[in-house]
Formats: sequence, C-alpha cells, structure tokens
Amino acid sequence: MHEIIIEKIKNAGVVGAGGAGFPTHVKVSANAEYVIVNGAECEPLIKVDQQLMDVMADKVVQGLLTVMEITGAQKGIIALKGKYKEAINSLEKEIKGKPIDLFILQDFYPAGDEQVTVYEVLGRVVPEGGIPLKVGCVVTNVETLINIVGALAEKSVTDTYLTITGNVPDPVTVKLPIGTPVVEAVKLAGRNNLQGMTVIDGGPMMGKIVEDFLQPITKTTKALIVLPIEHPLVQKRVLPMKHIVKQSKAACIQCRRCTDLCPRYLLGHNLEPHKIMRSLNYASNEVETMKMAFLCSECGACEQYACPMFLSPRRVNAALKSELAKKGIKGNATQETPTVRVNREFVRIPVKRLKIQLGLTKYDHPAPLRDVNYSARVVRIPLTQHVGKPSIPAVNIGQSVKKGDLIATVPDEALGASIHASISGTVKEISDYIVIEREGGSK
Repeated sequence: MHEIIIEKIKNAGVVGAGGAGFPTHVKVSANAEYVIVNGAECEPLIKVDQQLMDVMADKVVQGLLTVMEITGAQKGIIALKGKYKEAINSLEKEIKGKPIDLFILQDFYPAGDEQVTVYEVLGRVVPEGGIPLKVGCVVTNVETLINIVGALAEKSVTDTYLTITGNVPDPVTVKLPIGTPVVEAVKLAGRNNLQGMTVIDGGPMMGKIVEDFLQPITKTTKALIVLPIEHPLVQKRVLPMKHIVKQSKAACIQCRRCTDLCPRYLLGHNLEPHKIMRSLNYASNEVETMKMAFLCSECGACEQYACPMFLSPRRVNAALKSELAKKGIKGNATQETPTVRVNREFVRIPVKRLKIQLGLTKYDHPAPLRDVNYSARVVRIPLTQHVGKPSIPAVNIGQSVKKGDLIATVPDEALGASIHASISGTVKEISDYIVIEREGGSK
C-alpha cells in the first residue's frame, strides 16, 4: 500500500515546495518517529504558507497524515508562528482527535531553517552535515502536503502559490502555472513596468536576483519581491564576487558577530564565519578552516544583520563551497551530537528588527490570497527545478499536450522529479526548457 502511495507522489512530480526542491517520493521513503510541518515562513514579506494553512487546513492535515502513514511516524507536529492566528484557528479544528499537535514558534529568523525548526520543536540537534532523519524526523513544507493530496487524486504538480510584493501597487498571493514569466506574474500585483526595478525570486534573505524578467517561476518559487535597483539590499546582492573577497580581506575587523549570531553555530556546529573570513588572507594554509563553509545554510544572517562592516560572509561561504567541491574537497561530517550554545535563546534575530535592518518595513503589507483571472499564453518550463538530475523530455516539438500531461521523466536510477504541462497547448521548443504555447498564444 505504501509503495502505491509513494509511486503516486513520484508520478505527480511532487518536490519540496519551500526549499531546494528535494523529490518528495524519496524523502518520505523512510521510517521516522515524527513528521514536522515547517510552517514558520520566517523570511520577511512572504505570505504564502500562513494563508494556505488557513484556507486549506483540511488538505494540510490530510497530507500530513499521509506522510505519517508512509513513514510510520506516531506523531505529526505543525510548527508555525503565534502571529498566524487565522491558520492556528483553522488547524485546531482539523487536528481534533488526530495524532497531530501544533507547535507555536517565536517570531525570529531563521525559525524556518529545518535544523532550527527541529531543535525548537523536539530539542534534538541534527549532526553536522546531517539531515533531520538522523534524529528521527522528516520535515516537510505546507504546499508540499497539499500537492501530496493532489497526487493521491492523480493530479500532477502544474501550478505553484507565490506572494508578489515589494514596490508594487497591489501585493497579492496567487496560484500560477509553472513556467509563467516573472514579468507577467508581477503584473498581477499592478506593476506593469519594471524599468529601474529588480526582482528577487524568494525571500529577501535567501532569494536570488532575477537576471532576466522572462525567467519562469518554478515548483519552488514562493515569492517575487520587487525593489528599486538602488535599494541597499539589491546593491549588496549585485556586488561582483571579486569585490566581495577584496573587501573582506581589507575590512573584516574580526569582531566575530557573524559567528556569534550564526544560527548553525548557535546549534553547536563547528562553523565560525569570522575565521573563514580571516582565512581569505592565508588561503594556502587554511583549507581546514575553509571547509567549515560546507556547514553554512546560507541564511544570510551574517551579511544582512550581523556584520557592522557590511561584508558578505554568506557569499564567501557559497563561493568556497563551490570552489572546494570542484577540487574534490568535501566537508567534515560527524555523528556526534553538537552542544547547543548556552546563549542561543538570547541572541535570536527578531523578524521585526530584521525588517527594519533590511529597509523593508514600508513594503510589509498584506498580500491576500486571491483567485486571479490569468491565462498564460506561453510557459517556459525548466527541466531542472529540483534536486538531482535534469528531467528527460518525453514530448516532441509540435506535439499537442493537455494541462497535467507528463512532459519530462526522471532519468533511470537517478534522483529527480517528473515534470508536467502547466497549460494545454503545443510544444514549441525543447532545450533546457520545454516551451508550451497555448493555441493562439503568439497573437
């Protein structure tokens, strides 16, 4: 029975909707004591999960019960913040009589880092380089659970929910076809002209700058944040890596605030960003120090909140991980349980203060979930929008497809996810993307 459910999840192309897009059929194929729903949504301005937990509480709970059944977990826990009052009320009604609890998180960043969430909920620390399963739990995203319910009804993942906010007239949360161009999506929030603007795909802390406004949204897109090009948050993001390294070598004062406020360091992991920054001046002798970068979750707390010199330890760590990996160097992993720093609860980053630091307070407006009258004419669906190998096209140019049809499959014996048509139309192009045009779409 479990194998049938897992196969349905795989066939539907369900991946982690709130992170890197890890294929869900693989994640749930394990035994666990607990299943934790990560409803923290701690990045400023994003309003997706808190609303889905309210209006689709029944599906969230149904999806959670399904994952508990597959994994053998005896307890499900939905972790969300106390300020999500509507979601709490809706979920409390749905979990009555079920082996599910709510866990109320404080409003700090990054409460949604899955290793932080696990510690907050269970008091268990995931070992360095490990995953939550190492401490007996599976962590899943809110929308992922909704997609699991769809998979059980033979419905594939064709759309995603996202918040469109920032410097827009009408912030909104909507459901859109995967492959919708960013420029078309932001129009739904009243922003018809992006001249002088930048768009961040994701949250302001961990999201990425959209290089091309024709770039499509994917299964993991949770927000599009529009900001003026001159906004300090944007200016820091677009600095060339060479400049960041040069600046770090010259300006780091070794105050160690980046370390003292690092969420992974506070959990007891051997990650000290200030030492990594220092090692940039002694690259030939500091490989072991640089390997600490593999433990970085790239949450951005160091660069956006901690550093008084406005440096970017996060980007340094990301670059080091890439360079070390190219040389075949791997991070150190340990099975030992880290010892949580005694001051951790006193130095967590309040989201309210973080928004002020980021200069985002004036953009923090409601973004209500709405049904929008939008019909995509053309979608550009990436073959890579998940962890693992790119999907293999299963259609040909000129072929007619219907919404929900399988258009790309998982390579044999590889980690990956199936991809489905998000609109009905004709396949116009196959490259790293599959382009589908609705009939009459080019007019």
